Amino acid sequence: MRNPFLRRTDSRQVYYTVNDRFDLSMFIAVLTLLALVFLAIYSSTQNTVIEKGNFLKQSIAVVFSLVVFTVIYNLPTQLIKKSSVPLYIFSIILLIAVLVAGRKVGGAKAWLYFGSFSFQPAELAKVATILFLANFLSRNQTQIDSIKDIFYTLSISGVPVLLILMEPDLGSSLVFAGMLVTMVFWKGISLFGLFLVLSPALVMGAALFGGLYFFLALMIVLAGLIFFKRDLFFSGSILAVNIAAGFFVDFVYDVLSPHQQKRIASFLDPSSDPLGSGYNSIQAKIAIGSGGMFGKGFLSGNQTQLQFIPEQWTDFIFCVIGEEFGFAGSITIMVLYLILFIRILRIANMSKYQFHSLVAVGVLSVFFTHFVINVGMAIGIIPVIGIPLPFISYGGSSLLINMTMLGILFNIYRTRKNYS
Repeated sequence: MRNPFLRRTDSRQVYYTVNDRFDLSMFIAVLTLLALVFLAIYSSTQNTVIEKGNFLKQSIAVVFSLVVFTVIYNLPTQLIKKSSVPLYIFSIILLIAVLVAGRKVGGAKAWLYFGSFSFQPAELAKVATILFLANFLSRNQTQIDSIKDIFYTLSISGVPVLLILMEPDLGSSLVFAGMLVTMVFWKGISLFGLFLVLSPALVMGAALFGGLYFFLALMIVLAGLIFFKRDLFFSGSILAVNIAAGFFVDFVYDVLSPHQQKRIASFLDPSSDPLGSGYNSIQAKIAIGSGGMFGKGFLSGNQTQLQFIPEQWTDFIFCVIGEEFGFAGSITIMVLYLILFIRILRIANMSKYQFHSLVAVGVLSVFFTHFVINVGMAIGIIPVIGIPLPFISYGGSSLLINMTMLGILFNIYRTRKNYS
């Protein structure tokens, strides 16, 4: 006879026990994205000679990244915060090193080579900046609305951005901007503090499109200063900073390589240079549009198999999925990312320790910015600036850092009820 006082262990109880320390839903979504890596990269490279080995390289990178994820997940959580400062310093050293000894690829000096192994320091700088910025913002004495702490916050993210712009790598710089805004917003910055952070970026972006847009952006900043009713000297100083930021755009634009400048110009009118800077955007939209509802089938996409789209295994891998698996495949990808984003936001909300919460929302901003820019440039609503799709695009450095950030997230989830 069965003892009625014995607790019955069923599959649901096991699931809840496991899910209390490990977010199965998010992990399954990521594993599904990693599975799509094999399909998309194999399809996009199997008709090439030089890039055909990418499938094997990425397979090795996936296995190695899963090992790194497992190690980071099991690390003492306190070690994450302790490593933030040395990791940030190390990433800055690497960014300087790549400017001195890096190899120029695709117009940007962004890679360090160690024999057959290559690494992009900007990827490491993303996770290092998240940790250091979260460390600073979570200090009890940090007042995010004070000018001093806003300056420190901008400096922490600004140093790597300036070094990355010198490579030049505009795409990675935009990721840092998204990270900064998201984390200071999550910290609880006031509307005026957010205005101070965002206004220079608004003016710089407007100035890139010409003098008229620059003037209109300055009028918006001036209207904001009138609305917040600060003293005349302080308001004049903020306006002067924004004017300087607008003129700084000329410097940034000159630093960009010629092909990046052409990409920005062709974004407004891709047909102006259909065989040059507008070629990628046009071919990408043709590929996705021709996929229809259910796609042309695996290994059956004309644009993909005939290699009409340059770098289709990296920056334009979404086009491969859109053409061969159609609207249904594209929506499946977006649903998987939506699950990932929601689960990360849940971790940020559930974490009792502010440092962990800020780290989680910082990682969320990186993944989300990559997703929006990559898909946006594939469908022609964002300039082609070259940025990978997380977990899917070919690239060992990108995948390794993405899985590192995922390991940190799962580590935080495991100890989300702790206050330190």
